Amino acid sequence: MDRLDAMTVLLAVVEQGSLSAASRHLRSPLATVSRKVSELEAHLNAQLLQRSNRKITLTEAGRSYVEAAREILDRVEEAERTAAGEYSAPKGELTMTAPIVFGRLHVLPVVVDFLKAYPDINLRLMLGDRLSNLVEDHIDVALRIGNLPDSNLIATRLGAIRRTVYASPDYLKRHALPRHPGDLAAHDCVTFEGMTSMLSWTFTEGKHDLTVQIRSRLAVNTAEAAVDAAVAGLGITRVLSYQAARAESAGLLVPLLADFESPPAPVHLVYPAQGLVPLKLRALLDFTTPRLRATLNRP
Repeated sequence: MDRLDAMTVLLAVVEQGSLSAASRHLRSPLATVSRKVSELEAHLNAQLLQRSNRKITLTEAGRSYVEAAREILDRVEEAERTAAGEYSAPKGELTMTAPIVFGRLHVLPVVVDFLKAYPDINLRLMLGDRLSNLVEDHIDVALRIGNLPDSNLIATRLGAIRRTVYASPDYLKRHALPRHPGDLAAHDCVTFEGMTSMLSWTFTEGKHDLTVQIRSRLAVNTAEAAVDAAVAGLGITRVLSYQAARAESAGLLVPLLADFESPPAPVHLVYPAQGLVPLKLRALLDFTTPRLRATLNRP
């Protein structure tokens, strides 16, 4: 029995939630997956999994063994990377995550330039708004928007993003300029369901939050649609500053109520703490950090 292979199979079963899901993930026959787990249990003379029709759960012995197996496999992987030269030259595979819109607009162009500069590195860029577990999902680095919880991740601050109210010049020609959040009650609004309520928006006045009622003429589920509707003159919208940056720079949208904006959301690159950072990851961090920082701090 290949114990490292059996450990890999066991971890796949645990992470995927079932033998059949692990079989699909590993692209291995279900009977093979089941046999390797059984052989490992027989070798250890201990039951690691409790099987039922719907799911599998770890026994107490299984929990401690899986934790040890994960550490062993991580050490083997690190040793293989070292032997392959990842710590002496920037080469190998990387995985990075970022929010969908920010990733498409700002991270992807930087990643493309990075890969042109480092032909021996391949990178998987995963765009999604769900926060992934970097260690469990084997992600090397993530771009995160918002305050970071306490964790063992190493964070590099890139800048901050504002949540801003916008209207088109055409709309402002036809309606009075709002000078206070309370003035929004008299305006048509375009609301983005993923960002704020369709009934009210919250601002900051002095040291206090200020919630004002709004009238949503159009509710959409993407920031791009909210920006497009505002550009068309339908009403006032509120999105993250980078989502409207192109329309603003083109003169299609005008920022409003800047004195009442909520505190900006910080933006970080984060990666798991580790002893020796591989050169491929160091190269990515050194390449992307100043470029993304320049993007976020651009007037």
